[in-house]
Amino acid sequence: METINTIGRRKAAVARVYVYDGKGQITVNHKDYKEYFPQETLQYVIEQPIKIVEVEGKYDIKVNLDGGGFKGQAEALRLGIARALVKIDPECKPLLRSHGLLTRDPREVERKKPGQPKARKRFQFSKR
Repeated sequence: METINTIGRRKAAVARVYVYDGKGQITVNHKDYKEYFPQETLQYVIEQPIKIVEVEGKYDIKVNLDGGGFKGQAEALRLGIARALVKIDPECKPLLRSHGLLTRDPREVERKKPGQPKARKRFQFSKR
């Protein structure tokens, strides 16, 4: 199998994912994913598409992550892995879609408005 590459995005995070035959190793920015994401909840998020399709230990995954925070990066990586698994085996697309793993979350940070401290927060009103 040749290397499959996909991209996953979430908020400001971009994950470039490369999947090839291997022993199930996931490398994020030249580190093991458990070292890069020490929180178990984020590790679970990353493993979701692999466990749903039941291909643990079958593919090695190399990832270049850029931008955003840890949660956004983990969810971008999840989308990238799910898209790669669909490229490898189109049969698993309905299964991943039913779990909501192929939908890019479109929510972004709302811009700050002029004359306000944040996007919606106003400065304190004073009548006098």
